Amino acid sequence: MRPLYRYFLVLAALCALGAIVLLILGGLAATGPAVVGFLVSLAIGGLGVPRLRQLAFTIWIFASVAVAMYYPQYFLRAGDFEFTRLIVPLIQIIMFGMGTAMSLKDFAGVVKMPKGVFVGLTCQFTIMPLVGLSLASIFGFPAEIAAGIVLIGSVSGGVASNVMAYIAKANLALSITMTAIATLVAPLMTPLLMRLLANQFVPIDFVSMMISVAKIVLVPIVLGLLFNKIMHGRAQWLHRAMPLVSMTGIAVVLTIIVGSGRDALLDIGLLLFFAAIMHNAIGYVLGYWGCRLIGLDEQSCRTISLEVGMQNGGLATGIAVEMGKVATVGLAPAIFGPWMNISGSALANWWRRTDASADKAGADDPETSDT
Repeated sequence: MRPLYRYFLVLAALCALGAIVLLILGGLAATGPAVVGFLVSLAIGGLGVPRLRQLAFTIWIFASVAVAMYYPQYFLRAGDFEFTRLIVPLIQIIMFGMGTAMSLKDFAGVVKMPKGVFVGLTCQFTIMPLVGLSLASIFGFPAEIAAGIVLIGSVSGGVASNVMAYIAKANLALSITMTAIATLVAPLMTPLLMRLLANQFVPIDFVSMMISVAKIVLVPIVLGLLFNKIMHGRAQWLHRAMPLVSMTGIAVVLTIIVGSGRDALLDIGLLLFFAAIMHNAIGYVLGYWGCRLIGLDEQSCRTISLEVGMQNGGLATGIAVEMGKVATVGLAPAIFGPWMNISGSALANWWRRTDASADKAGADDPETSDT
């Protein structure tokens, strides 16, 4: 391990000890510097420890949340400029990066495995929005918070699910195709589901939301696809830079959202986090066993489970901004998004240690086999 990493791990330990002392002497509000210092030091020092290196992005996300919760005043505005105006452009940059990593072959996969794609998309746009509506109603959240839960359930899957499918040794081709097709139909499906399910909580303008989704997702991804087509093999620097740009953008967006909705989070944060755990877990379980019941192979079941359980939090956040309700409707995506990455990583690594070929049901089906 490099000395630099070791120093930061020692600093993380000292900050953790300091946080405990400050908590005893001054209460939770006094622990801010120590908690933030602990998370930042752990994220940097953890790069020298293989197990912690895999969690580096997650730790940075926790650091972003922590600094916004302790010091929200620094993430609201600078003069007359409100930082929430940065959210949509940052998400568009992230979506552009997603487009540069895709090609038309990703969409062509639907021809090779129509059954898996159809089943996956059906699960994607039925299970999660209905579970979101059920949880919002059962927990009795305020109307705009409830709308945010329905929203995170009504968007398409995120690109993180592709990474998790790879880790889990699932059907990566199916995962990529599902993400591509779900993103393509999101400008229609997300506003439609919100109109049908969330209009009882907040007024939903179907046409306006459809235009917003197209602007946030469709246009940047199409531009990314064109860029990849034209500059294929000639812009390797961009492919190397975009993951870092995307992760940084996600952290900045999350910090702004949490800072804007900090007071609401203090009131219902734990309950919303519990709802995030349930929503995510139900998506994994129903996505997996629904596919098992109709006879898909094990790898495809794992893939669809991850696709259903992991939603595009960035898109949901962008829609909340366009609605002018990022501090309320945007809270569910802010909480659900980081948790989905944590749970998805855990599930993918567990599946990685489980032989997907043990269950051969449907493995020879040309529509669902990996390509």
